[in-house]
Amino acid sequence: MSLHLFTFNAFQENTYVLVNENSEAIVFDPGMSDSFEEKVFSDFLDRNGLTLKMILNTHCHIDHILGIDFVKRKYAAPFYAHQKDLEVIERAERSAAMWNISFNGCPAPDHFLNEGDIIEFGQYKLEVVFVPGHCPGHVAFIDHTHKQVIIGDVLFKGSVGRVDLPGCNAADLVNSLQEKIYKLPEDYVVHPGHGPSTTIGEEKHSNHFVGADYSRL
Repeated sequence: MSLHLFTFNAFQENTYVLVNENSEAIVFDPGMSDSFEEKVFSDFLDRNGLTLKMILNTHCHIDHILGIDFVKRKYAAPFYAHQKDLEVIERAERSAAMWNISFNGCPAPDHFLNEGDIIEFGQYKLEVVFVPGHCPGHVAFIDHTHKQVIIGDVLFKGSVGRVDLPGCNAADLVNSLQEKIYKLPEDYVVHPGHGPSTTIGEEKHSNHFVGADYSRL
């Protein structure tokens, strides 16, 4: 899987770029927050002769949308997110002020993602799975062919996403993990919104907060 990782902004957010066999690219959760990070991203696309086709967001917390305005203006790529995260985008300016970070705004999604959607992208097919809890409109993108999950902030290596922010719900997060994510084969690699990658099996059996059959949330 031609998946490239960039870690951006003060929150150390993971932005991913998926490249297909036609030199086309998708960016997931663009978090670039200043001109230096924007240049890192643009230089990567230019250096590799890539055409950016779309922006896919797992969710719309401030650290995951800081770069969307830049990407849309520069590349005219359509922005996809779940409709339930519109309320999160509406709170983004207040979130930026609370964290004292610069924010140029975020446009509304051009298209809404729904459970069961399939994003066809050259050789890749990404299944959209609705996994609320950390965010009301949180989704994950599953590539069954390459056994990969771009999961955002639902699950981390040894941890899970916060459930103490507006729109969070601990019971929903536990259900999303136990009834959807942990049902995937254990060798699937999980690419989270922060920190290192992990596997379904590792988290299912050893995650301290939510395992396959228990929860401490």
